[in-house]
Amino acid sequence: MKAVFNDWGLIDYKEAWDKQQAIFDSVLLYKKNKSDDVPHRIIFCEHPHVYTLGRNGDENNLLIQGDFLKRIHASYYKIDRGGDITYHGPGQIVGYPIIDLEEAKLSLKEYIFQMEQGIIDTLKEYGISAYRLDGATGVWLDVGNSSVRKICAIGVRASRYVTMHGFAFNINTNLDYFNYINPCGFVDKGVTSLSKELGKSIDIEEVKRVLKLKLYHTFNIEE
Repeated sequence: MKAVFNDWGLIDYKEAWDKQQAIFDSVLLYKKNKSDDVPHRIIFCEHPHVYTLGRNGDENNLLIQGDFLKRIHASYYKIDRGGDITYHGPGQIVGYPIIDLEEAKLSLKEYIFQMEQGIIDTLKEYGISAYRLDGATGVWLDVGNSSVRKICAIGVRASRYVTMHGFAFNINTNLDYFNYINPCGFVDKGVTSLSKELGKSIDIEEVKRVLKLKLYHTFNIEE
């Protein structure tokens, strides 16, 4: 299949959500009219500090209140994806694949599996072995050990077989912001970043280039 790629750079969360919704609506229109426009989209971006809570998430997993949110220059949104609470911020690659699963011939489970695989394959390029964790979406390190920690969160929405939202891949992320939530609802698992694992700051643009290639490969997307 073919897809359009966009890098929105650093963008306000609500602005990105609105832009996603507009693209999502256009894909639904494509499905209805069977036009010749390319429906699939792969979007990368970064957000200013923001916490988002999935539709079935527990508000108690946000451990701070409005005044403190302002103090740390963060915002908070309840949104329509799956999953619980997560954090987005500068230095994190947020990915929004908007894909017609029917045309791609993927189930939602297969779609999430392939998204995880793209992240796993990217980390392998940096010498890091990453895995899936039974019962939890996302990409994890040291699975099976007490030091298990998440490096990429995944939360998606699919309506009429079209996807929204996606993944949050920690590259040079300020991990202190995870101290103010129970990430993805977990209280017994850590969070990490590529820079923390490698002990140095990472060229995020280089990671984007690698990640795009890996996602295009796993989703069988043509350039």
